[in-house]
Amino acid sequence: MEQKTIKKTLEELKTCRESGLTSEEALKRQALHGKNELPKAKKKTIIGVFFSQMNNAMIYILLVAAVISFVMALIEGDGSFFEPILILAIVLLNAVIGAIQELKADKALEALEKLSAPTTIVRRDGELKEIKASELVPGDIVIIEDGRTIPADLRLVSSANLKVSEASLTGESVPVEKDAHVVYDRAMPIGDRKNVVYMSTPVVYGRGEGVVIGTGLQTEIGQIAKMLQSTKQEETPLQKRLADLSKLLGIITFVLVALLFVIALIKDASWDNIKNMFLLSISLAVAAVPEGLPAVVTITLALGVQRMVKVNTITRRLPSVETLGAVSVICSDKTGTLTQNVMTVVSAYTNEKQYETDKFTAETVGELADGLSLCSDASVDHGIYGDPTEIALVNFANAIDHHKDDLEAATPRVEELPFDSVRKMMSTLHQTGKTYTQYTKGAMDNVLKVTTHISVNGKVREIKKSDVVAINDVASKMAKRALRVLALAKKEVPFAGISEENLVFVGLVGMVDPPRPEAIPAVENLKGAGITTIMITGDHADTAYAIAHELGITDDSSNVLTGAQLDELNEDALKDALLTKRVFARVSPENKVQIVNALQANGEIVAMTGDGVNDAPSLKTADIGIAMGITGTDVAKGAADMVLTDDNFASIEKAVQEGRGIYANIRKTVWFLLSSNFGEVITMLVAVLVGFPFPLSALHILWVNLITDGVPALALGADSKDPDIMKEKPRAKKESLFAHGGYFITVFFGSVIALITTLAFLFIPVVGEGARSVAQINEVFANNPDLKVRAMTYAFTTLGVSQLFHMFGMSNLNKTFFRTFTKKKWFLWVAFFIGFLLQIAVTEIHALTVAFGTIELTFKEWLFLALLSTTPLVIHELRVLVRFIVAKIKKRKSR
Repeated sequence: MEQKTIKKTLEELKTCRESGLTSEEALKRQALHGKNELPKAKKKTIIGVFFSQMNNAMIYILLVAAVISFVMALIEGDGSFFEPILILAIVLLNAVIGAIQELKADKALEALEKLSAPTTIVRRDGELKEIKASELVPGDIVIIEDGRTIPADLRLVSSANLKVSEASLTGESVPVEKDAHVVYDRAMPIGDRKNVVYMSTPVVYGRGEGVVIGTGLQTEIGQIAKMLQSTKQEETPLQKRLADLSKLLGIITFVLVALLFVIALIKDASWDNIKNMFLLSISLAVAAVPEGLPAVVTITLALGVQRMVKVNTITRRLPSVETLGAVSVICSDKTGTLTQNVMTVVSAYTNEKQYETDKFTAETVGELADGLSLCSDASVDHGIYGDPTEIALVNFANAIDHHKDDLEAATPRVEELPFDSVRKMMSTLHQTGKTYTQYTKGAMDNVLKVTTHISVNGKVREIKKSDVVAINDVASKMAKRALRVLALAKKEVPFAGISEENLVFVGLVGMVDPPRPEAIPAVENLKGAGITTIMITGDHADTAYAIAHELGITDDSSNVLTGAQLDELNEDALKDALLTKRVFARVSPENKVQIVNALQANGEIVAMTGDGVNDAPSLKTADIGIAMGITGTDVAKGAADMVLTDDNFASIEKAVQEGRGIYANIRKTVWFLLSSNFGEVITMLVAVLVGFPFPLSALHILWVNLITDGVPALALGADSKDPDIMKEKPRAKKESLFAHGGYFITVFFGSVIALITTLAFLFIPVVGEGARSVAQINEVFANNPDLKVRAMTYAFTTLGVSQLFHMFGMSNLNKTFFRTFTKKKWFLWVAFFIGFLLQIAVTEIHALTVAFGTIELTFKEWLFLALLSTTPLVIHELRVLVRFIVAKIKKRKSR
């Protein structure tokens, strides 16, 4: 519509500006186009959220294990359902914790609906009527006034000094001047359409009329709503890795069960042997699956949520906590995120001198600041009100302690000539004793046209060509810094009356929405962590580059790409452009989504920050969306995974650090649990292959997996982060949980645990009874069942306690255990003693010894088994020592 004249638009919509639509026609059009509403988001139910937590492969494996355990309990007829109940309790705990964290409805579409104006004034049947905004139809003539919100997309048919704030829709930080009479010869980006206004944008100045050209989903806001509806929630990198792990464990479990059945058939095809092997396969299946892992991961993420709160970050989706640690690119909105979203005077030129912020004083810029403050309608001392540009001018005077109330008390305003888009100036007249002073501010070129004199250090003289050259030179330099330039002129008159001619030039000011001071070091620190910051904004390219340069995002103007240029690129060209481009200006919401998709196609893990309605689709498309909590719209918050409560870009850096720490904790927790499980599997498999009796029962394994593994795993999940974690580069998008030596650590320490568990089991028959062969060992156990129970208790105790010592080594594979003697590591020690006491309980408390099939141990036995269980930690310390010596030798050689 921006390419059509007012007359052509009205003709196409079959409406009349003077009388509007008839009520009858409006009803017909509403039946055709529907109500001017956005669809409501379907709210998630508590039950739905609860069951969604169970939708992953690991939980499915646990549920299958619980069912099999339940069936086996029925077959054996012993009435013991302890195992399946315990497994189901873990599944339920995981679901409850996840549901509590995620039980927040997706409010994006609901918030979009709230943004729509509730009522509006229209011309219908030749009369002005106030109706619900939802009843608007294409062709309605809408009356636009200062303070109202635009109720639908409108093509202006008249305008008078009309300014609309489009910051939440386009990212434009300054209210946009609108002009009904502008007609374009080509399609224009949203932010450049001077003759169109959009649903949800507030009118900050002036008045006008417009004809409705789009309602509901046919508005620009509606298009964003459609994008939000069509955007699917991607799995986080951690969810993908855990899904891969679950599939691997499922395959391993199946292979083990199949292998045992083959062995059973080869050795003895009798029903009793097959039944025994089936029972053993259940034990091995239980050993292969780390039952505590889903709950431990969920609790670790939940603890991470609490840590994020401490760095001013609220997490809406639980798995997103660690995703931030994997981020390789942060796409940040400019206005209100990297900048303060407050227009500020940062440079001034008066008395033939230029001053920056630190030189603003009453002596240097007093006259200029006073005149600009008086020639403004904004107020800041009794609540902030007015145009952002005028607010900046009043704050400019306030900064030198010249408050508007005091200025107006001394020189009251008696007359004014409002700003309009033709003159591009505003004038006010103030009484100064028996005479009057007129102040005129506006676009520099327009002010200079009506200027004949200049004031320099209190003296007025005729303005020279050299003065104009100097003024233009200063203005040009300000423009290169992307500053918005305004000029001030004045004149003394003996009587009331405003005349914008023969003025005295006072000075210039340059304004900008300045970068947040804390954002500059944050960008630098993120760069050091291997994370690229990309600025995406609706502002002009020059402004965007100036801010990006100041922030350290780029120092090359060729790295700026506009939305119009982006629209000309195909998918592959955009992917190539994103290898070097760091600033995107004048972009649409669709462009933002394109950028995020292209980055993801390049293998990047993308975080998107923003605060406006225009940011919502890209926030939802990104791997992690981060909304601003203070200035952010409800739409942005609803679409985001995280919300910054202080709107501070620097908080993202801290959140990334926490995210990396959380992922590191989850990874070492997985390594720890699987090395323990691998030890259990090897212990049982070796016994079967060699011909020993089973060293462990399924209940023993389940206890170790859930308790003496689970408690230390929780401690590792809550472990303090490595202080050097931000020196690492972001992990690759498809990096395995076992990258950087994970498989070796899992297999090596699992083998160590299997070895000492088997040694503990064989200690009594070999050392105590002198058995020297498998047959003799089996004979000892067959003749003395109590010895077999004691041997199994030895194996059970060694397996459980060795995990506790193994925990200390897993806290940091590259540093000594002695570093755990710090306040930050207290949770590890608490977990150690809790686990140790619980392991003692199952051998010393009678009711538990009966339930677990164990026997009481003497102090000497406990001492022996505890020393044997330290083996994983001793090996860890030797490994650290060897690495330290090797590093020292390499360092000496390099000298």
